[in-house]
Amino acid sequence: MPVVAPAAKKLPAGLKLTVDLAPLAAFFIGLNVFDIFIATGALIVATLMSVVITYWQIRRVPVMLLITAGFVLVFGGLTLYLHNEDYVKLKVTIIYLLFAGALLGGLAFGKSFLGYFFEEAFKLDAEGWRVLTLRWGLFFLAMAGANEVMRTFFDTHTWGLFKVPGTPILTFVFALTQVPLISKHTIEDVSAKEG
Repeated sequence: MPVVAPAAKKLPAGLKLTVDLAPLAAFFIGLNVFDIFIATGALIVATLMSVVITYWQIRRVPVMLLITAGFVLVFGGLTLYLHNEDYVKLKVTIIYLLFAGALLGGLAFGKSFLGYFFEEAFKLDAEGWRVLTLRWGLFFLAMAGANEVMRTFFDTHTWGLFKVPGTPILTFVFALTQVPLISKHTIEDVSAKEG
């Protein structure tokens, strides 16, 4: 009889949503009530709290959260230390370019890295993962370009509104447009039917 590894522990849905949105909310409030520097400090604190809460609940920290936290600490820290808001703004572009590069670069070598991150959420056939990975890679590339336009040509408050709530809204809408593709390429879980 094969040994089955226990399923990775997951955050409860409500707590996951809170952990995901708290740093954005802290940044948004800090920017609109105070300034970019207070907002950056609030972002750093909320991100670290998200990491701690996640680890406390499930005894591990997902890769995406670790990457994001690392960038927030480095670029947020530079923003505060050098008192230069460009670093926290540039962080967004760099993260999007890294995600786009990883996804599109993986495809160039025949790998759909998106599947590694979302395999637990849904099961797709190889073509589904390939197309979904391509679309998300291009989306992140477009978002990097959009952030650069906002960072370069608009004031900090307008850029902040693009970042929060603009970016989460755009991401959510884009994700919704992928539902037909996901539905078309979903593989039925045979083990669940047999159990």
